[in-house]
Amino acid sequence: MTENSELENETNQNEASEATSENVASNASDETNAQQVSDEGEVAVEEKPVIKAPRIPDPNFDWDLNRKGGDSYRPEERQELESKYANTLTSIAEFDVVPGTVVLMNDRDVVVNIGFKSDGLVPLSEFRDMPNLKLGDKVDVFIESQEDKNGQLILSHKKAIAFKSWDRVNAALETQEIVHGYIKCRTKGGLIVDVFGLEAFLPGSQIDVRPIKDFDQFVGKTMEFKVVKINQEFKNVVVSHKILIEAELESQRGEIMSKLEKGQVIEGIVKNLTHYGAFLDLGGVDGLLHITDMAWGRIAHPEEILQIDQKINVVILDFDDEKKRIALGLKQLTPHPWESAVSPDLKVGDKVKGKITVIADYGAFMEIAPGVEGLIHVSEMSWSQHLRSPQDFIKVGEEVEAVVLTLNREERKMSFGIKQLKPDPWINIKEKYPVGSKHKAVVRNFMNFGVFVELEEGIDGLIHISDLSWSKRIRHPAEFAKIGDTLEVLVLEVDPESRRLALGVKQLEENPWDVFETIFTEGSVHKGTVVKIIDKGAFISLPYGVEGYTTMKHLIKENKMPAKVDDVLDFKVMEFNKENKRIFISHAKYLEDKELASKEKEGEKEKAAEKENTQVVEKLNSSAEKSTLGDLEALSALKSEMETSELESAHKKAKELTDEAPKVKKPRAKAKKADENKGPEISNTSENESKTDEQKVDEDKPTDV
Repeated sequence: MTENSELENETNQNEASEATSENVASNASDETNAQQVSDEGEVAVEEKPVIKAPRIPDPNFDWDLNRKGGDSYRPEERQELESKYANTLTSIAEFDVVPGTVVLMNDRDVVVNIGFKSDGLVPLSEFRDMPNLKLGDKVDVFIESQEDKNGQLILSHKKAIAFKSWDRVNAALETQEIVHGYIKCRTKGGLIVDVFGLEAFLPGSQIDVRPIKDFDQFVGKTMEFKVVKINQEFKNVVVSHKILIEAELESQRGEIMSKLEKGQVIEGIVKNLTHYGAFLDLGGVDGLLHITDMAWGRIAHPEEILQIDQKINVVILDFDDEKKRIALGLKQLTPHPWESAVSPDLKVGDKVKGKITVIADYGAFMEIAPGVEGLIHVSEMSWSQHLRSPQDFIKVGEEVEAVVLTLNREERKMSFGIKQLKPDPWINIKEKYPVGSKHKAVVRNFMNFGVFVELEEGIDGLIHISDLSWSKRIRHPAEFAKIGDTLEVLVLEVDPESRRLALGVKQLEENPWDVFETIFTEGSVHKGTVVKIIDKGAFISLPYGVEGYTTMKHLIKENKMPAKVDDVLDFKVMEFNKENKRIFISHAKYLEDKELASKEKEGEKEKAAEKENTQVVEKLNSSAEKSTLGDLEALSALKSEMETSELESAHKKAKELTDEAPKVKKPRAKAKKADENKGPEISNTSENESKTDEQKVDEDKPTDV
């Protein structure tokens, strides 16, 4: 017996003994449990012990296989098993669309077998396109994931439809295939359509060729569409049902257009109304009935005579095969009112009554009969010449009387006038407003060149800007008066043919320039205020309300700075022009003359001082001759007269002479006594002495004199 067999027998014996001990232990526990149940008063059932048969190990089992790490399959066996197992599985990849079979389903979910190691669970709500789904049906599913966190295969029938539908939608756009779609619901601006399982947008304008107001009437319907636009980036699809209708109508339109003729009367249905007309369906082709061709009279909107879906007979006025346009007419089916309503005896100058239908900026239209109207131009509403609005005279709906001015029966046109009902005020204008007469006038309008005033209704006159004021410089008439002011005017000129009246305001006063001519003489100086400075000069306000003009170089002040506005300066009149009412003045010239006068005054003072000095010297010489050596009183008077600094030297000399005078008197006294004895000799001596003194005075004269 081998070692292995001995080991096996030993193992079996051990297992048998272990089994026997287990049975004994179990029997003991069973008896104990039965005893406990009987003690509690319950019915105890005694169970018979179960003896398990010992397990007999496989004699060919390799107990060391796990320790050796070997394979229990031979290579040929393993290859055979792998091939059999591989044939039972399907190779799949995520994000693919694969076919599957429904193997199980309930009220919420559907189990789909795709031949993978596990089945996938798909919500029943994704099979809305297959309402009769049952076990065994083949369906397409989209593999989202082979295994989720729970090891479950994730499938989607909805995404599979969308994946395939996107390819079908792109193909439908390229081939212009007509597809069927189910309208699911309404959205802003249109409807949502289910096409191949995708949600497409149907704009409201693409539902029908006619405007659709209620979109809800199409919800739940299945209709034919064409794919017109696809946004690949956002996966948006736009479909149209209108394009199918237009294609059908286009084929009908060609046939209908070939049968149309001008003047043909056909029946049409009003499809749409606009402010300019109505569109009619002529049986597959549309035509326009313009508002001016609906009635001979004037209407404000087509709704006054037409309604939607109304059937009417119209006449074809014109059509264009290329542009597919048809012009229709309704009023042409009735005779023109000019033929029946306008009397053949009506002529120019007759008075008629009518109703104002329309007012425009240039006038108003008056209707004298339904479909017969004429224009009343704004210039024919009043004799007044200034611009006014037609609303100032008449209103819409008002009945007025007018005079027929023009009448053209061929062109069916006429015009009226209202002012002709009153006499023309310009007929006797010269007698009513003679030249030189004074009148009151109301300011109506301003122009750059003057003011338009109204003397009475229809009599307007112009006051030129130069005839507003004698002295004040007016740059715009608005500075002189306001609209609505009443002015007193003088008639200067009357022209009945041209209907012109020249008026003046300043002529009511005397011309102040006659007085100004005597005041503002050339060379005169006046105070002035700078009121305005312009590029080349300035305007100066002078006394008596008159303005003068000067250039910038004549505005330089004494400090060499130019004058500013509101500066008050002295100005010298350089030029006075009465005809042009112009006074040219200068401040610089005034300063120049002032400086020159100052210099002349200083020169005169110097001459006066020189003359006075000469007179003093002459007087001194004269007094010296009379009093020989001079009298003290005369010298005292001479001292008081010498006031200027230039005579100080002469004054000092006179003082010296005063000091020497007593010394001279003694020989003079002796000479007087001697004169009594010897007169001729003493007199000669005196003369010599006098000459000597006179010469001394001449020598002591100031060098200035």
